[in-house]
Amino acid sequence: MMFRPDTPLYSYEVVRESGENVMYTNYLGAATVPSLTHSAEVMGRTIDNLREDPNISRVVFVQQRNYSHDFPQVKILLEVATLFDFLIKQEKIVTPEKLSHLGNTYPEAYSFLNRIINELLSVDPISAYRELKGMLFSKKAALNTTASSGALHMEVSSYVRILERVVYLFDELELVRKLKDSFDIYRSGDRDIYLEVFRADIMPNFTFTRMIARVPGDAEIIKQYTIARGSDESVVTIFKRPNKAKLVYHLSPPEYLLEEEQHMLLNLARNVLIEHRPTSDEFNDPERTRQVFFNVAKDLLSDLAASKNINLGFSEMKKLANILVRHTIGFGILEVLLEDENLQDIMVNAPVSLSPIFVKHNDYGECASNLIPSQEDADSWAAKFRMSSGRALDEANPILDTSLTLNNIHARVAIIQKPLSSGGLAYTLRRHRDKPWTLPLFLKNRAINGLGAGLLSFMIDGARTMLVAGTRSSGKTSLLGSLLLEIMPSHRIITIEDTLELPVSAMRRLDYDILSMKVRSALGGESTEVAAEDGIRASLRLGDSALIVGEIRSGEAKALYEAMRVGALANVVAGTIHGASPYGVFDRVVNDLEVPATSFKATDIIVVTNPIKSADGLHSWRRVLQIAECRKHWTHDPEKENGFVDLMKYDVESDELQPTDDLMNGDSDIMKSIASNVKGWAGNWDAVWDNVLLRQKIKEETVKFSDRIKNEDILEAEFTVKSNNAFHQISNEATEEVGLPTSEFVFPRWKRWLEKEAKKLQL
Repeated sequence: MMFRPDTPLYSYEVVRESGENVMYTNYLGAATVPSLTHSAEVMGRTIDNLREDPNISRVVFVQQRNYSHDFPQVKILLEVATLFDFLIKQEKIVTPEKLSHLGNTYPEAYSFLNRIINELLSVDPISAYRELKGMLFSKKAALNTTASSGALHMEVSSYVRILERVVYLFDELELVRKLKDSFDIYRSGDRDIYLEVFRADIMPNFTFTRMIARVPGDAEIIKQYTIARGSDESVVTIFKRPNKAKLVYHLSPPEYLLEEEQHMLLNLARNVLIEHRPTSDEFNDPERTRQVFFNVAKDLLSDLAASKNINLGFSEMKKLANILVRHTIGFGILEVLLEDENLQDIMVNAPVSLSPIFVKHNDYGECASNLIPSQEDADSWAAKFRMSSGRALDEANPILDTSLTLNNIHARVAIIQKPLSSGGLAYTLRRHRDKPWTLPLFLKNRAINGLGAGLLSFMIDGARTMLVAGTRSSGKTSLLGSLLLEIMPSHRIITIEDTLELPVSAMRRLDYDILSMKVRSALGGESTEVAAEDGIRASLRLGDSALIVGEIRSGEAKALYEAMRVGALANVVAGTIHGASPYGVFDRVVNDLEVPATSFKATDIIVVTNPIKSADGLHSWRRVLQIAECRKHWTHDPEKENGFVDLMKYDVESDELQPTDDLMNGDSDIMKSIASNVKGWAGNWDAVWDNVLLRQKIKEETVKFSDRIKNEDILEAEFTVKSNNAFHQISNEATEEVGLPTSEFVFPRWKRWLEKEAKKLQL
């Protein structure tokens, strides 16, 4: 929260957030940074406030940066506040009533206990405890020097019993139990001892996401790297903790590492910029809108810096402007996380302020981050996603599927809220690779082998109908995107998606004739968008095109199979669907989505991709597990009537696809059907198989050559499209010269082309 300029210094306000009471204390204008560890006044003031209002879960000190202490730390302070009240109100430890029987020891006892409890306990409880222990030791020693039956002995003995009682109550404090073992390290009065217990989560005042800066002392660093290099650089540290299953993804973004005067500039600039919120029309062109806001932010920061006599260099100005845009019209800390190309998923659970953001890392699986968002963040993100998508998100429509594009970063966004999510808003962002996936990249990552890639390339050129199946996070869309690049750029492509995930923009830049159609989400509520089935039917009127459906989920299935039956001999028709096997796909399409079984026969190829796990359960890898063809002779159940024939099947021992006997023996109806339309291939299985092996050799040689010259650009989409074009041109030359595009003719020429093009990349 933000305090008004006229709010009294050190005053506090309790705000209810996500089911917890948060105490905000105003330190704007204070001479020093508010710190429980280094300031006795801050600790004493906080404990006094907690005595007034003990039902607090979190304490936040508001300054140019906010300093937040979570419930485990607040609980320690509450115990001290409770002890103070107990000693004063119930034990009445510093009253004549309690101490009058001490006789001549009374003045000393009153003075000491009054100082310990009324002056020291709230501001430095550890020093209070250590002085108590010292006094107790001293008085016990004094007992040995006084007569056991004398009046002085009785007085000192009574004083010792009082001290023992107070020390016992102090011993019950969690703060004392935690720090006792550290007493020998720190001298009495050294406030650095509190660093063992109290560490604030730092939040810039222009955002509400908490960053847990501290790293547990027993943590082991696994890896450290930087993202978004330059003025906007962030540091990521992966570490593990003993007896914890999840690793920790520790992010240090630039906005949390600024100097105080830079925070002041950002706070002032933000108050100006939030007066203008982007309209829905501006969200339709987010790149242009962000550039306009960036330019305005730079000018505004420059003027403010000049007025405050603050010197800002160019890189600092750029960094502050980026941060300002990110936290006004952008998506805050989510944008920083999306800069990390190692992340697959970003998950924000409900209630948002009670748990950290979780991420799924390519190398380390699911990790807990050091970032805890707030309800304000969640509400702000939801409003922006509603505006940018044009879709509803409310209690009547509690699901929103949309996408987010930031420069070259693309992500799919799934949002749920009440009543579906009992805790309120929750998010999952699926980050797509910055560049499109390609079959050579799949080979490099062992998700598929060369023969599998060659076979799928052959099927795409053969204009087959294809479904890519798998479970969630299996890589279906990535594989489908890589197959799009196998379509010759001379063919038109129409994509139909409810949430834009396919690499359409990248393909346009590669000179593809591609049209993207965005349709209504099957999971969403009412909108002005066209239904998916209507979009598919409309595509059939837009000319001869390859038809690609992002995901088959609902009523569009019937329309898709209409398109398959109409377009099976014209061009590729493909899509993704949830299913773990060919029969699982059949069951979903026919029984769940109510497509007639006879229509399902329009499916030619089913490719199954799924993650496989290590024996310890800690690692997983994406693999293409099956390439099967769907034959047409069956009538009711393709499983029972041998309608599915595996062409390739994953072998766990070799960790790759293996060809089946049916494929090796040439017993593939689909491949024969493709061959029947090609001069020189009809009835010539050896020539067909040679072409598949040729494609295999090309894909494998691409990966080997990339490794040899240490240049992975050869595996990317731009070079892959060039390579495919060269392959087709050389194949055409071979057909003209020798009648068929044989491997013996094509591969050497293609390899010479590869070496020539690779040299250009190295120059």
